[in-house]
Amino acid sequence: MSMQLIIIMIYFAITIFIGVQAGKKATGAAAFHGSGMGVFACVAAGTGEWLGGTSTIGVSSYGYDFGLSGAWYTLANGIGVIFLALLFAKLYRSLDTVTVPGIIEKFIGVKPRVVSSVILTFVMVAVGGAQVIAAGSLGVTVMGLPYTTSIIVLGIGFIVYTLAGGMAAVANTNKMHLIAMYGGMILAIMIVKNQVGGMDALRTALPGVPYFSWFGIGMTKVSSWIVASILGACTAQAGIQPLLAAKDENTAKKAAIVTAFVVAPFGVLTAILGMYAQVAFPGLESGKLALPTLMMNINPVASGIVLASILAAILSTMAPIILASGTMMTNDIYHRIMRPNATDSEVLKMSRMTTAVAGLICIGIAMIPNLKILDLVYFAYTLRGSLFVVLLLAIYWKKVSQKGAVWAMVVTAAVGFIWVLYKGKMGHYPIHPAFSETYAAVVVAFITTLLFSSIFPKDKEEKSLNM
Repeated sequence: MSMQLIIIMIYFAITIFIGVQAGKKATGAAAFHGSGMGVFACVAAGTGEWLGGTSTIGVSSYGYDFGLSGAWYTLANGIGVIFLALLFAKLYRSLDTVTVPGIIEKFIGVKPRVVSSVILTFVMVAVGGAQVIAAGSLGVTVMGLPYTTSIIVLGIGFIVYTLAGGMAAVANTNKMHLIAMYGGMILAIMIVKNQVGGMDALRTALPGVPYFSWFGIGMTKVSSWIVASILGACTAQAGIQPLLAAKDENTAKKAAIVTAFVVAPFGVLTAILGMYAQVAFPGLESGKLALPTLMMNINPVASGIVLASILAAILSTMAPIILASGTMMTNDIYHRIMRPNATDSEVLKMSRMTTAVAGLICIGIAMIPNLKILDLVYFAYTLRGSLFVVLLLAIYWKKVSQKGAVWAMVVTAAVGFIWVLYKGKMGHYPIHPAFSETYAAVVVAFITTLLFSSIFPKDKEEKSLNM
């Protein structure tokens, strides 16, 4: 058994132990979903939405192929979280709900809450699937396991400790993960820099464009990421749920601001490591193998620590993702519609069950061949961002109706799917090369919300609720 594998297994075991210990505090549904959290706990749990397999394996993959511009993944997320912090964190926390669809109900109604819950649950499991893909790449490189075996073994481990402790497990383990992630990436750069050379050596080995251009990946993709992040951050259940569980409104705002500054710079580190991998191992079959391969060829103890930090990043996202999915399925559909009189113990039982189901779906998504991690995540962000357009209109334009919002959500989701499928088949977007699914979904969401709310205006009951 390799030293790297031993270190990773020890780290994984510690994570599960902390999660199980945290389970002793999750004695009711409210504790499982999160409540009364301070700034540090909110930041630790919230960063999991933004820093995970996508920010390590995914960004290093783009760093391997395109260079520094791959860092826009976390830079864009940081911009999005600042937008959330300054404009909406305090408002959301004041609404006394634990889900984003619950927020949507406050401004529009029950039916849009249910529809948005279905869409956002899909978004969450898509992002979770990307984390399992990253874990699978790590398992193949370090453990020598077949990819399918790797994602099943690691995926089930993710589910176990999340089920044990809920939000308490997420917050407690993510504090450890956050330290491990930054410490591991900084250590990796220091080691590789000594072996391959500093930035000057990197510049000599790699062409200036695209590798040292901040827009080498293309302005279309960068701008699309920024728009998707700004809009998507405001409806990101896994990132917002800790804020909704904050002890008060000011704590929620402070935590969101700190989260933004923790998230933004991380991708720069992993993109640079991807570039180093391009110099050291230029012929890799896939950029997803860049970071694990680079780490497997340095000092075993150091590489074990760094690889454990990559696992920490994946764990830090996977747990809140499946918890968020289970929270929405339980609170927005089961407890709100199917069993409004369910007891607290029944809600807790259903929460654990739906969280487990969400985890299993993530594993299933990861088995789909040839998925690009960041593309999958940003398609999910696109759907999430379009929902925020509907919510934003409802907050500031009182004529948004339940039926109009529902139709807008359904049509927008359909257009997003069509855009992605068309690009996959034809190699370009339907209208213009720069008009990505993000722009298509946002424009359609805006137009259809106005249009369908005019065609299906509020009825007397809806009007009376807003008086």
